[in-house]
Order: sequence, then C-alpha cells, then structure tokens
Amino acid sequence: MPEKPTVLFVCVHNAGRSQMAAGYMTALSNGQVEVLSAGSEPKDQINPVAIEAMAEEGIDITGNTPKILTTEAVQESDVVITMGCGDTCPIFPGKRYEDWELEDPAGQGIEAVRPIRDDIKARIEALLAEILPAPVN
Repeated sequence: MPEKPTVLFVCVHNAGRSQMAAGYMTALSNGQVEVLSAGSEPKDQINPVAIEAMAEEGIDITGNTPKILTTEAVQESDVVITMGCGDTCPIFPGKRYEDWELEDPAGQGIEAVRPIRDDIKARIEALLAEILPAPVN
C-alpha cells in the first residue's frame, strides 16, 4: 500500500451505503486515507435517512453529492469496495477488490438503516486495520 492509500466505495446510486462508508472512512482514518465514492447510476441527492443515521454518529455527509463512476476513479484507487449491489467496476491488476453484501437503505426508515450503518462501520474499522500502518509506540 502507498503511504496514503485511496479507497473507492461503489454503489449503483451512490446515495446510501457508499456515502455512509465514505463518511466513516473519512472520519475514522483521520486524513490518512484518500476517500472516493461513486455509482453507475447516481441519484441527484444522498438518501436523507442515510444522512440522519450518520448524523447520529456525529458524521455530517450532507455536503457530499452522488458522482458517476469513472474508469479513472478505479485506476487511481488502491482498494475498490462495491456494496453488494451488483455494480461492476473495471478490473486493473494490482488493485484490491471487495464486495460487501449490504442491505439497501433506500426507502427504509431510520430503524432499518441503523443496523446497515453499524455493519458498515465495523467493516471500515477492519479495513483500516488492514491498510494503515500500525501506530508506532
């Protein structure tokens, strides 16, 4: 891994799961990871319930906007994570690809979105432990 790895989160609409994952990665990595998120068919805004769920964690994702997935975004990333939504990314040698099977929060209330958010947080914490160098004591 480079000194500052780049992680790309991909979901079809780039409005819920990938935005929550990007929010956690940004907050929990303390600037040690370059964070990107995108989708093949991005919505025009982030899911308001995803925004509410992240606000409960003290993470503000209201300023983010869904973006279209580009080949360049995949190329410049070290780790590419799809959110179990069947999105396919261009494959480049030397990249790490993972597919996280996550329920879609679209159209669901906050009670249903919280467990999805918490699952994403646990996965982000595990990924950070793998891609960042251990702190020097």
